[in-house]
Amino acid sequence: MIEKQRPKPEGIKKGIYILPNLMTSASLFGGFYSIIAAFDGSFDKAAIAILISAVLDGLDGRIARLTGTTSRFGVEYDSLADLIAFGLAPGILIFTWALRPFGRYGWLAAFLYVVCGALRLARFNIQISTIESRSFNGLPIPAAASLVASTVLVFFYFGYEEITKHVTILILVYLLAFFMVSNIKYYSFKELNLRQKMPFMLLVGLIFLLILIAAEPQIMLFLLTFGYVMSGPFTAIFFRKKLQIAQQQKKEVSLK
Repeated sequence: MIEKQRPKPEGIKKGIYILPNLMTSASLFGGFYSIIAAFDGSFDKAAIAILISAVLDGLDGRIARLTGTTSRFGVEYDSLADLIAFGLAPGILIFTWALRPFGRYGWLAAFLYVVCGALRLARFNIQISTIESRSFNGLPIPAAASLVASTVLVFFYFGYEEITKHVTILILVYLLAFFMVSNIKYYSFKELNLRQKMPFMLLVGLIFLLILIAAEPQIMLFLLTFGYVMSGPFTAIFFRKKLQIAQQQKKEVSLK
């Protein structure tokens, strides 16, 4: 009697795509190493590991899109890796380096950063198919983590290598947590296509920017990440004022 082959459950894949998930694993390793380095007191190494994770996180998505290897598994795995590399790792780094002296307010700020990062990732996963691709709804967690890491590095650059206590760091962590769960729009760079023809001066500007980063990496990375974090609120204020002016002009025209 011939035994009938059991049908495989729908939705179960035979395998996963190796290359993008390997990049995600490397990003996760960077976050794990950052936690170990922070516990050892090597805060600069912990910060560098987070920045490397951010670069790898940006590459895995682009590689998946370019090679046509996007998958639901990859999206979920990327979110879990991001929570470790850009949520837990920066939270531990900033607490052990700058927030511990604040006592309860310090560890509450670190926890708020982590939980807001988790909420940001969960919201992104359910909105990924409903929001426009050119903007993020709220500050992306890799950008928040990059600002935390670059802040540590710029303090090291100016000689503050030991555990520090600055109220500005405490305020910064609370602001990053708020920006991540806010509805402030941030440019996503997903529509930036480097294969298309661009103005010549754009190439000159990018080369000049790379030279500045190579000359003063700590300062330039801090300025770039801080500028991106603040671009959302400034853009929202600008468009809000522009809308108010347009509404005022429309009202004046209707009264004439």
